Amino acid sequence: MGPGRAPAGRRTQNPGVSNVRDRRPRKPVAARTGARDDGAHAPRPATARPLALVTGVGRTRGLGAAIARRLAASGWDIAFSHWSPYDERMDWGAEPGATEAVPAALTGSGAAAVAVEADLADPDSPARLMDTVQERLGGVSALVMCHCESVASGLLETTADSFDRHLAVNARATWQLVREFGLRFTGEHGTGRILALTSDHTVGNLPYGASKGALDRIVIAAARELSALGVTANVVDPGPVDTGWMSPRVREECLRHTPLGRLATPEDTADLVEFLCSPRGGGSTGSF
Repeated sequence: MGPGRAPAGRRTQNPGVSNVRDRRPRKPVAARTGARDDGAHAPRPATARPLALVTGVGRTRGLGAAIARRLAASGWDIAFSHWSPYDERMDWGAEPGATEAVPAALTGSGAAAVAVEADLADPDSPARLMDTVQERLGGVSALVMCHCESVASGLLETTADSFDRHLAVNARATWQLVREFGLRFTGEHGTGRILALTSDHTVGNLPYGASKGALDRIVIAAARELSALGVTANVVDPGPVDTGWMSPRVREECLRHTPLGRLATPEDTADLVEFLCSPRGGGSTGSF
């Protein structure tokens, strides 16, 4: 599909004209399950700031939280999703109080904030998440996807269940979120942003790396297919960032192979994402 042609089933949108979507009516959010509004929010200000939805914000040390804080400090309101059962089954464990601490930091920067618990392995969850955010804070201008399933296993020992779960969370949910964003976006032409965090770590980490490869292609496709809406779409590879998951051996190995001689920080990634979400980053799309 060329950049000047609208996706099938949707009218071409002229700048400033809202898009028409052809879909069945939804039940009210309260009547559905799988995306829970945690109630951690501040009232939307009278003069609304642009709204970013950041997925995968379950820990204060994580990349998602750093990105949310950076965007809030630069003038964005923030909705974010998290899924505690994922953190609970990982080595680092769930962080008590994180879903209260993150909104407190965001509102401290003047942002309205809402936290939504959402299991993105559920195929109905992305649309429900977007429903909840839209009803609480309005239309989303930037979709920043930091969520992931990441359980390391090699080619020979990976199970079908693990492979399917990685694809469901990292690839299918990414496509569904991008699709919902494109169907709902009514912002001014040139203001829409889609970003996703990726990784090229596939050896010894097959389901994660393979599903992130699919994520890359989905976001690059969005750069072309949503260009008529004035939406940019880019993929960011943060490199090795120690957010609490690295053992001393892994940390030493990463340092040995890093040209700068230091590990990247969550703030490094947050600064890049903030740039790409800003008007200054509007000339970049389809980049990796």
